[in-house]
Amino acid sequence: MATKPPKADIDETRVRVTKPKKVAVGVPGVLHALQIANEQMGVARSVQTLMQVNQKDGFDCPGCAWPEEDKRHVAEFCENGAKAVAEEATLRRIGPEFFAAHSIDDLRGHDDWWLGQQGRLTHPMILDEGATHYRPISWEDALREIADEIAAIDDPDDTVFYTSGRTSNEAAFLYQLLVRGVGTNNLPDCSNMCHESSGSALTETIGIGKGTVSIDDIHDADLLIVAGQNPGTNHPRMLSALEKAKSRGATIIAVNPLPEAGLIRFDNPQTVRGVAFGGTKLADQFVQIRLGGDQALFQAIGKHLLEAEAAGGGVLDHAFIAEHTSGFEAYRQAMADASWRDLVEATGLPEKALRRVGEAVRTSKATIVCWAMGLTQHKHSVPTLRDVVNMLLLQGNIGRTGAGVCPVRGHSNVQGDRTVGIYEKPSAAFLDALDAEFGFAAPREHGFDTVEAIRAMRDGRVRFFMGMGGNFVSATPDTAVVEAAMARVDLSVQVSTKLNRSHVVTGRRAIILPTLGRTDRDRRGGREQRVTVEDSMGAVHSSRGRLAPPSDELLSEVSIVARLCGLLFGRADAPAPETSAAPVDAADVDRGQVERTAAEQAGGSHPAGARHPLSATRRARTAPHADWAALESDYALIRAHIERVIPGFDDYEERIDKGRTLHLPNGPRDARRFATADGRARFTTNPLEFPVIPRGRLLLQTLRSHDQYNTTIYGKDDRYRGIHGGRRVVLVNAKDIAEMGFAEDEIVDLVSEWRGVDGILQERRAEAFRVVAYRTPRGNAAAYYPETNVLVPLDSVADVSGTPTSKSVVVRLERRA
Repeated sequence: MATKPPKADIDETRVRVTKPKKVAVGVPGVLHALQIANEQMGVARSVQTLMQVNQKDGFDCPGCAWPEEDKRHVAEFCENGAKAVAEEATLRRIGPEFFAAHSIDDLRGHDDWWLGQQGRLTHPMILDEGATHYRPISWEDALREIADEIAAIDDPDDTVFYTSGRTSNEAAFLYQLLVRGVGTNNLPDCSNMCHESSGSALTETIGIGKGTVSIDDIHDADLLIVAGQNPGTNHPRMLSALEKAKSRGATIIAVNPLPEAGLIRFDNPQTVRGVAFGGTKLADQFVQIRLGGDQALFQAIGKHLLEAEAAGGGVLDHAFIAEHTSGFEAYRQAMADASWRDLVEATGLPEKALRRVGEAVRTSKATIVCWAMGLTQHKHSVPTLRDVVNMLLLQGNIGRTGAGVCPVRGHSNVQGDRTVGIYEKPSAAFLDALDAEFGFAAPREHGFDTVEAIRAMRDGRVRFFMGMGGNFVSATPDTAVVEAAMARVDLSVQVSTKLNRSHVVTGRRAIILPTLGRTDRDRRGGREQRVTVEDSMGAVHSSRGRLAPPSDELLSEVSIVARLCGLLFGRADAPAPETSAAPVDAADVDRGQVERTAAEQAGGSHPAGARHPLSATRRARTAPHADWAALESDYALIRAHIERVIPGFDDYEERIDKGRTLHLPNGPRDARRFATADGRARFTTNPLEFPVIPRGRLLLQTLRSHDQYNTTIYGKDDRYRGIHGGRRVVLVNAKDIAEMGFAEDEIVDLVSEWRGVDGILQERRAEAFRVVAYRTPRGNAAAYYPETNVLVPLDSVADVSGTPTSKSVVVRLERRA
């Protein structure tokens, strides 16, 4: 029997601190996962559900984007995956009676954990302007309200359509078509806040904004550098892949400011060794780097390799460099000029330690670098990742077995959403193909990314906001600014499975559209539908929910979008044109800011970058043509459109049938083909950057606890870091605590300090955090988000990518009055 939802918020006065763990998962991980599953689903439902996770005839885990091997284990899920499934498959429900009992002011007073624990949403709800409570509304009336609001807006760029990475390929493709049919490219998504820096750097240097390795490459690597990533919490199934690589002789180097249990030792609960014989030591080296010092580390490795080549030769892959790269001489000179003193200062590591990492790379036969948010959320993240690529190019570690770049995505389909068109800066080639398929003229002017969307909302330039999943208000930086910005929107719409902060911090009017989750059976058109998702390594596979939906009132995301398209564009009298899309390189879909060719600039009557002034009359005339009802009833028809628009999806339906995996083309990996400006992988020269921390201040990184997935809070603990019963803690080096005159367990306010382009000092405050002594580099600190997102300035973003700098927040500790 599942337990009832909590009645109270987290009691932060009951926080208990113990020693951090030095081993991940094992029997405790299994027991904790089963405990939460039982609390949410009960025993029988837990067994029924978990046995379907990541199976070829089951559903894709909503917890992360780590790929599966072709041969599946009977229990193909990890601890946090089980928690994610339990959250969605919960037996708890939120119906109209819940909203009648709780005013909007009451709901705003609860924390994120309480809101998320109340259960699955079951009915469409509307909050009228000035109302104190949400009230129920029919689907017909809710969708008509939304369509009428959009249709009444003269300038399509006054609308914003956000997307979460859990949205399926089918729903995302239809969603971007809806948005472009409205007449805008305002398609911010969660990628803007996490791996946008990866996409920007990789597109520029190797011609594709994705990784270049497969799961087999991970197993076959000679050296794996895991930087700025905590797989034990964020991608636990990655630990099994690292263990397999280790069993084949791989060396693993962990690069992180905090020691993470998952990279120290892994007790695999699916093996006898993991349960009874002490598991597997993973990291051979733990490189405890200062926050923001990663660029210096990879420059130091590159400098060491070049010096070793000059001293004795045999280090560089000269044939690869000559045949497949450009810019090598400029990079070589830049590294010759680089100062070891500066590299030591930036990393906080002695030169001997830096050279030890360099030696591991020098002697490796095949090297992979894996990374996540620790590398992408700094002002200089894009140059950092360019230097990761530089280091790999020196030894030809792109496009061969066991080698390459591996940005590890979080959401289970965040990469797939981008592939099928969720992007505010679409390439002209993609839009041309979309136009040809649907017989309309998609807008060419680039739209808002996430930060730009918030600025526009803040400035009163957005009248309508729609979120396809996710929790925009809690996930974004500068919380107070975001909440005030959302309040200026005329109508905010959230397509969601569960209650979150974005349902209680709203526009003047708000609508909640409850939707099916990944675990729910989706029966449309007299048959069970399946959707598809893309993992971190460019592999696409199907997913089909198996559970009875929590309410007969729920629609799928595909149904919601298809019905909106029907209301906005009308049913086409004839099917969409059969014209095949022009050939396009797959990298173009994720191209970003790469220079366009002359042919692209000349193609079509609306060149990329030109404004598309779509009036209501013109919108009707240029709307995309499709049989929306047919698409709602048969998702295979959507996949047929994707196949004709986006390269690499040939024989889409056949290739995902019977649990098979469709591997998308990847030029650098498949053929050492680089769709860059000069057709070669590009060495770049990047001036060394690193944060300088003012005296008496700390550099804060925001991070997840172990009982958390992004803004979804599963529980009150972070047992690997020794935090129990609460979340408002700040992890600080013991010497920094003493030097600044504070004591362990003291309650302080965190105050961030940032100077904008005008030079004026700005401050933001997060109240009542417990000081916890922790093994972190001097001058660095860490605390959980979303509680600390309030400290991240909206305008503090990474160069080029615009990603919020959530790992580089200058703060001071302030004693509470």
